[in-house]
Amino acid sequence: MKNRKIADIIVQRNRWKTGRIIVLTGARQTGKTTLIRHLFPDYEYLSIEDPVLRGQYSGLTASQWKTLYPAAILDEVQKEPALIESIKSVYDQWEEPRYFLLGSSQLLLLEKIKESLAGRCIVMEFFPLTVPELRTNSWNDTVEDSLFQTELKNEADGNFLPSFLMDKKMAEKQKAWDHYLEFGGYPAVSDEALIDEERHVWLQNYVRTYLERDIRDLASFRDLEPFVKLQRYLAENTATLVNATAIANHLGLTSKTIQRYIRYFELSYQSVVLAAWSKNSTKRLSKMPKIHYMDNGILQAVLQKRGGITGNEFESIVVAEIYKQIETLNAAVKLYHLRTHDGKEVDLILEMPDYYLAFEIKMTERVTTSGAKNLRGLEEILDKPLKRSYILSNDRETKQFDEKTVAINATMFLA
Repeated sequence: MKNRKIADIIVQRNRWKTGRIIVLTGARQTGKTTLIRHLFPDYEYLSIEDPVLRGQYSGLTASQWKTLYPAAILDEVQKEPALIESIKSVYDQWEEPRYFLLGSSQLLLLEKIKESLAGRCIVMEFFPLTVPELRTNSWNDTVEDSLFQTELKNEADGNFLPSFLMDKKMAEKQKAWDHYLEFGGYPAVSDEALIDEERHVWLQNYVRTYLERDIRDLASFRDLEPFVKLQRYLAENTATLVNATAIANHLGLTSKTIQRYIRYFELSYQSVVLAAWSKNSTKRLSKMPKIHYMDNGILQAVLQKRGGITGNEFESIVVAEIYKQIETLNAAVKLYHLRTHDGKEVDLILEMPDYYLAFEIKMTERVTTSGAKNLRGLEEILDKPLKRSYILSNDRETKQFDEKTVAINATMFLA
């Protein structure tokens, strides 16, 4: 079993006076239920997916909930939205009961919560495993901060090892990274007892289940074929700009349909969508965003291929990992891509409250000074100080190009 960095945050917030109802949402099979049941073994576990028991739970009065289930985990609660009203009633009448509401369909769950539980709950999001979490082997193992996370926490001093080969934990980090590249971060495929064929079959079945359950629930589709076409298109074109009109013409759909479907991908935790950075914040939404698949194992399953990572796929792998590690720390960070009129492109811009971090992502085994060209002069464009620029690649040698620009091995930085 892999440990999760978010576990300590959940335990802490459960102790808060405002933590009487915690809503945990995320993609199916990311380990929400397993973790909560491990952390809170005294809580009654109620599966709302069970169609027989679902009706029984719905018939309980607030007083019965308080008596029978004063501390409970309600799994897949979006299957019976009326239960949220029941929990609200318990919350309003008594201070002792505490609940976890788990769900895998963000849109359906959060819409109901916004209506009923506004100001009464804490919402937390759950993602596939990060690479530091993949390095653990039990609940008791410490999830170490990656070098990136130390940067996020302002604990990085900029003195990085001159080579990944000098990292005492290189073998351990490389093993976790190699698994992440091939199979992604879903807990089920991280089980070392599985053979690779089992992992591939699980990922293929996950894609099928996602379409048949999550997307049907989210959009009430009668015909999934148009969505499947877009799913494959986005997998083939991960880490590219989203031109809804061009995609619509290519697939024979309307641009509004494309925009709605892409929103479904984001809401169901299958993609990371980066807005375009602009000094004028109102223009950020009008410029073309960039889309990245959240999990490379799922992308490989959608494309029905194995191995052979492309440059775009490598970029998405890194961006998704950075995104997950930010979310795991619950850090106040906004993510963008940057593209100027004169052709300057920066793969990832992180906006912190007082400064920026910039990232170029390259699959190359050897970074040269030309790899930093898009990062030069960046500070003149931005409206806050640029603290540091990183070039992340497969080059094992660390290279300092100037006072703020460093090229570092992606595995050493993120694992």
